[in-house]
Amino acid sequence: MSSTKLRVKELLRERRWTTKVLAEKTGMSESYLTHIKNGTRRWNEDALRKLADAFEMEPTELFAHRSFRTDNVDQCLNVDENSDFSLDALKLKVVPVVGQIPTVPSAFNNQIMQNKSGHKDEFVPFFGSEDDAMFCYAVEDNSMAPRFVKGDRLVVSPAIWTRSGDVVAVEFGPESERAIMQVNYIDDFVVLEAVNHKKAPIALVRGKDNLRIIGKVVACHQKLS
Repeated sequence: MSSTKLRVKELLRERRWTTKVLAEKTGMSESYLTHIKNGTRRWNEDALRKLADAFEMEPTELFAHRSFRTDNVDQCLNVDENSDFSLDALKLKVVPVVGQIPTVPSAFNNQIMQNKSGHKDEFVPFFGSEDDAMFCYAVEDNSMAPRFVKGDRLVVSPAIWTRSGDVVAVEFGPESERAIMQVNYIDDFVVLEAVNHKKAPIALVRGKDNLRIIGKVVACHQKLS
């Protein structure tokens, strides 16, 4: 199940509404609402606002329940209780899931990688960023366990500056290997470590060895049990 699926079917059942009633309340067509209800079509921000108003709840409460963790990620979201809820203020992004780390992340390249790596139409929601190059890396095995395990989804932002201790998507070495690593900056060296610290660190000389930080891991959507 996609992490961006909405609880429309569940909420209709709770309120004993038909799709026709919801269409009248939102001004959207029954056909479009049926697709959203069944998860066969993507919603947009305007639809999310209208649904939230109809059900009289916050937009974030419409998402299907899923475990969430941040794993030492700098992700802080503050909303003034005295102000009207604004989805624009939260900067909602629908981030594409990819099975391989893109060489040059962009909205276009990420979509190509998404389809190429077998994750077509898979997305995760992310709030608080305007980075259009964000992508979500699907962890396919347990090589990074126990930090990250198979099924986890790592949201990566190329726009955020990195510092020592951050977990990043990186390209390095003579073969231009791309991986999720922990980075540390020490004088003239950049040290890459496995996120579970089970392998020997790799020390690279700044300006000499092949090294490119692709983006910082800013959130992790945890595998459902």
